[in-house]
Amino acid sequence: MSEATARRGGFTVLVWVYVVLTLAALGRSGYQLATKYDEAPLAYLLSAVAAVVYLVATVALMTHVRRGSRAVALIALSIEAVGVLVVGTLSVLRPDLFPADTVWSAYGRGYLFIPLVLPFVGLWWLRQRSRHEVSS
Repeated sequence: MSEATARRGGFTVLVWVYVVLTLAALGRSGYQLATKYDEAPLAYLLSAVAAVVYLVATVALMTHVRRGSRAVALIALSIEAVGVLVVGTLSVLRPDLFPADTVWSAYGRGYLFIPLVLPFVGLWWLRQRSRHEVSS
């Protein structure tokens, strides 16, 4: 297998994980906002924000060859990384702030910690891609 093929395969897996996480976060937050909003509005709104960030990151990664998409992906992944670290830390230190879990609660524990790892994998991929483009 060539290096380019391996890179494409890894990228395909990254995008598919984002697609699945986007759909899961959209479904969960949509259901929570529609049926339980009064129970934990902050938590459910944060899950919706996470879903939108995942959606933007997914589309930007899928269209990374277009002008501006790389910058959008970089911003979305950075927001995602900061969000999961801040919400994750607050949810551990101050659980009273989140009477219900968000996608980013406890660093994404409800999603097998994928929300904690994924933005850093995406940022790493963008950096590798950038290095590859410079050396080509």
